[in-house]
Amino acid sequence: MESTVNEFAHGHGMRRCRYRGQGKVHVQHVLTAIAVNIERLSRLSPAKEAPTPRQPTAFQNYLDQREIPRLKSWRTLGS
Repeated sequence: MESTVNEFAHGHGMRRCRYRGQGKVHVQHVLTAIAVNIERLSRLSPAKEAPTPRQPTAFQNYLDQREIPRLKSWRTLGS
């Protein structure tokens, strides 16, 4: 965490803001954070294969037994 704050403050000049006013400063910080994240993502190597789905939990099995639909965000082998 401290290295991230240090990079933000020193590497991207966030000790001083370009704009005046809390709203404008907030927008500057958000856009700088987005740029830092894009920069970090560009350094990552592409994934070699998709992650394997997890086994269903007891709760997911309970929902399946009662034919209650699961959320689409649940990545499991059972659906």
